Amino acid sequence: MGARYTVGGGSVSSIQATRLRKGMLIKLGNDLLRLLELTHLTPGKGRGFVQARMLNIRSGASADHKFRSEDTVERAVLDDREMQYLYEDGGSYHFMDTETFEQTHLSGDVLGNTTRYLIPNGLIRVQFYGEEPVGVDLPQTVELKVEDTPPSIKGATASAQIKPAKLETGLVVQVPAFINIGDTIRVNTETGDYQSRV
Repeated sequence: MGARYTVGGGSVSSIQATRLRKGMLIKLGNDLLRLLELTHLTPGKGRGFVQARMLNIRSGASADHKFRSEDTVERAVLDDREMQYLYEDGGSYHFMDTETFEQTHLSGDVLGNTTRYLIPNGLIRVQFYGEEPVGVDLPQTVELKVEDTPPSIKGATASAQIKPAKLETGLVVQVPAFINIGDTIRVNTETGDYQSRV
C-alpha cells in the first residue's frame, strides 16, 4: 500500500501506474487529471507501460501521457458530499450542499457524460479535492422518464424488437418494444444500457 499525504488542500496517495483505473483522479505537478482511457502495453522487448488519455479538471484540456509500469503516480483522495442537483445554466451545473445549503458548480467539460444522468432536485454525491469540486459519483443505476420513442410494431416478438427512446435528460437508450412515452425506466450509469421498467 502506498503512502498518503496532504498537498495543497487535498490529500494524495501513491499508486503504481499499473494499478491506475479509468475514472480515477490523479495529480501530476500542479494539475488534477481525470483518467478517461487507459491502455496497458507490454512490448516484446523492454518494459511495459500504461498509455493514458486524461482530462485536466481545472482547464478542461485533454492530454495524453505515457507511464512506465514501475512509475509511482499520485492519486487524489476525494471527499464525497451529498448534494442536490439544482439546474444547468450555460454549460455550468449547479449543486447545493444538503446540510449547509452552500452552492457550488461544475462545468459540463468536467462532468462529461455524467450530465445525462442528472435529474433536477435529485440527490448526488459530489466529489471534492480539498475544497475544490472535481466531479460526481453516480449511483449504479438511475430512473429516468421516457420523453419520446416510436410506437411498438404490432405482431413483432417483444424479446427481439428494440427501439430508441429519448429520456428526460436527453440520453438516448435502446429499449424493448413495450416501453412507451411517459414510462420510467432504470438505466445503468456505467454502460448507458436499459435495465428495467420501473
